[in-house]
Amino acid sequence: MIRALVVILLITHALVHFRVWVTPANPDNPPPFAPGHSWALAAAHVTEETSKAAATALAAITALLYAIAGVALLADAGWWAPAAVVAAAGGLVLKVIWFNPWLLLGIALDAGVILAVTLTWPASLY
Repeated sequence: MIRALVVILLITHALVHFRVWVTPANPDNPPPFAPGHSWALAAAHVTEETSKAAATALAAITALLYAIAGVALLADAGWWAPAAVVAAAGGLVLKVIWFNPWLLLGIALDAGVILAVTLTWPASLY
């Protein structure tokens, strides 16, 4: 039961990353933040177009890694945990460089994945 919940969490987090960052915004219902606007990259005079491309690429890689971690856990592959940590680290980098308060829940989830894997919690997954 725990394994199924964690698989669902990892794959859902992958889908949310993809939806929020990669899927083009609907002009009738814009997102609560601009995925192309990065405080850090703007300070380095990076164009918003380049910033958006970088955010999209990093988000797609993060989403793919979260999905791979979820499928690996489902298949009982031992390397699911490192994949989840790399995905979470990518998610944290993404959310820090393109910070917006709307992303705080995602930051907490990414940090939680790293903490849970580091503490090998729940033990039934290892």
